[in-house]
Amino acid sequence: MLRSMTAFAHQEHSSKWGTIIWELRSVNHRYLEANIRLPDTMRSLESLVRERILASLSRGKVECILKLRATGVTITAITLNHALVENLLKIAREVEHRIGQGSSGLKLGEILRWPGVVDEVEPDLNEIKIVVLDCLDIALEELIANREREGQRIKELLQQRCNFIRDQVQIARNRCPEVKARWYEKLLSRLAEIPIDADAGRLEQELVIISHRLDMDEELDRLDTHLEEIQVVFGRAEPVGRRLDFLMQELNREANTLSSKSTDTDTTRAAIEIKVLIEQMREQIQNVE
Repeated sequence: MLRSMTAFAHQEHSSKWGTIIWELRSVNHRYLEANIRLPDTMRSLESLVRERILASLSRGKVECILKLRATGVTITAITLNHALVENLLKIAREVEHRIGQGSSGLKLGEILRWPGVVDEVEPDLNEIKIVVLDCLDIALEELIANREREGQRIKELLQQRCNFIRDQVQIARNRCPEVKARWYEKLLSRLAEIPIDADAGRLEQELVIISHRLDMDEELDRLDTHLEEIQVVFGRAEPVGRRLDFLMQELNREANTLSSKSTDTDTTRAAIEIKVLIEQMREQIQNVE
């Protein structure tokens, strides 16, 4: 299956402590390169995030961004030691009773500043990290699905151009008999103008050489073979971008040879059209995983 290397995915997950937001962007690249941006509280997850990306993708430059938006309970929560506050108030009342009414009692600010009354409690980050990684898995699935949808569109474009190349190959193949016959006739006509007898053995040898130079059947057959291999590659489950790029090189090599052998306007035109189509396919394949 063809996958494009260009895609985007966005996933959010909300809970009592906040919202997780993953944004994944990928573009074409020769190899797999992951740029991971995490909040400071989630830095320890970077290696696990990278492992998941490597397990899911094979090529492309991937930007992976995690955002945490705290709602309700923040990442660092503040708790009140109720028992300590009650003890402080009880002691304050006892002291006030002993020294008399109207004495200055404990003020709110004094209570809050008392050691141990207010504590900062870190929530269970392990639980949060599990949710973060689960959300990443969903985002990666979405990214892959988007890459596959774009890959399907690329496949349709490549399939269309393969059909166009077949049409041009058939045009060139249909011209071969007439081109050969014309050259044989031209050679015999020129020999007839020479006022000497031609050596029959030498003439036969020259005809064989010319026939070999004009013979394009081998190049046309190889073009057909490469087009058939492209169809096989389309059905593979693993990433096929590099294999398709190699096949484009092979197609282009045969098209160049076809063009160099051509002595006919229609055949030359067909060879040029094949090269144009191959270049269009190559541009599309640069974005295939």
